[in-house]
Amino acid sequence: MSTNVERYTHTAIALHWLIALLIFIAFPLGLYMSDLKLSPTKLQLFSYHKWIGVTVFLLAVGRIVWRATHRPPALPDSIPRLQQFASHIVHGFLYALLFAVPISGWLMSSAKGFKTVLFGIIPLPDLLEKDKELGKLLEIVHQSLNYFLLLLVVLHVAALIKHRFIDRDDVLTRMLPGGKHA
Repeated sequence: MSTNVERYTHTAIALHWLIALLIFIAFPLGLYMSDLKLSPTKLQLFSYHKWIGVTVFLLAVGRIVWRATHRPPALPDSIPRLQQFASHIVHGFLYALLFAVPISGWLMSSAKGFKTVLFGIIPLPDLLEKDKELGKLLEIVHQSLNYFLLLLVVLHVAALIKHRFIDRDDVLTRMLPGGKHA
């Protein structure tokens, strides 16, 4: 592997890993809390889940703005064009889901009549009027988008494992914290 690899900026790396961490917390939390009986604990976990979702959404906005103003490093020419195309498609869907998942959750909460209050102090406006049937439909949408996100994250990680251990290239190194830019 090369020691002089073109890397993402420190800001892009920080946003990537912070969003990843929040998703790795929010997804299992969502699975866990949805099976709980109604209780103060369940309501508190829903609040935490919503806080994470809103935070992911805001960080995704920052990430899109950063990416629009800071060109990411190109994939190495050694990667076949079809794999580069697949990478761009998966990344495009990942970015879209960073917005669609939190928005679908916010819409669901609004339709179900549950206020979203960021960090317990900043009430966010309801995006929809209370509508029980729409709330049920949006719950299915939110869950489906989350499982699609999980699938793409698994593909993303599998591709990185392939690059690291089979191809033995520097694709992963570009997004690891702590390195210097080429």
